[in-house]
Amino acid sequence: MLESVIAKDGARLIWSQEDGVGFLEVQNAGVYDDEYFRRYRAMSQTPMAIALNGFRAKLVRRWSEGLSDSITLLDVGIGDGAFLRTLEGARGVQRFGADVNPAGIAYLEEHGQLGSLEETYDVVTFWDSLEHIRDPRWALRAAAKVAIVSIPIFSGVEHVLASRHYRPDEHYWYFTRAGFCAFADREGFDVVDVLATETALGRDGIETFVLNRRPA
Repeated sequence: MLESVIAKDGARLIWSQEDGVGFLEVQNAGVYDDEYFRRYRAMSQTPMAIALNGFRAKLVRRWSEGLSDSITLLDVGIGDGAFLRTLEGARGVQRFGADVNPAGIAYLEEHGQLGSLEETYDVVTFWDSLEHIRDPRWALRAAAKVAIVSIPIFSGVEHVLASRHYRPDEHYWYFTRAGFCAFADREGFDVVDVLATETALGRDGIETFVLNRRPA
């Protein structure tokens, strides 16, 4: 495996050109707090956020059809809970969330929606959250049938270092498209859809991957 270590802003990014994957050991713990939650709450009513959550809800409904009459869904990294609220009224969907932000956990407890990555769910969604998790393999184990991941995608290490998504205070993982698909395959998923809808809605370089778990 070819690896290079790039230093920037005091951080060390380990990049494998062969695998299309980069890892950075995040040092600045504790960035998820009340202010983080309030920032998402302020953004949740913007036209872009409403469009994004509408797209996400439709995608979940599309890929959960036929799984069962009643599915369980876990949203990982809830922001302010806007996506879970968008799914209110969706027939046959039991909604839960998991978060590390104490404000997000309090929100979930208040709404009776607190879930856990230690359990399994029919559908698990990671909207801009998988890259924040040091061990994404462990997190993906919570998806019994479908995982949907929106994540920044890069062309290479130079793109990473020049991108607004280079976040040494939050993001552990950086992927090329091929790198993420290979990662999903190794974890037992088939990549059944790849969309750039979030980029079309105004985001920078975000792609959405729908992953179906292969039968054991």
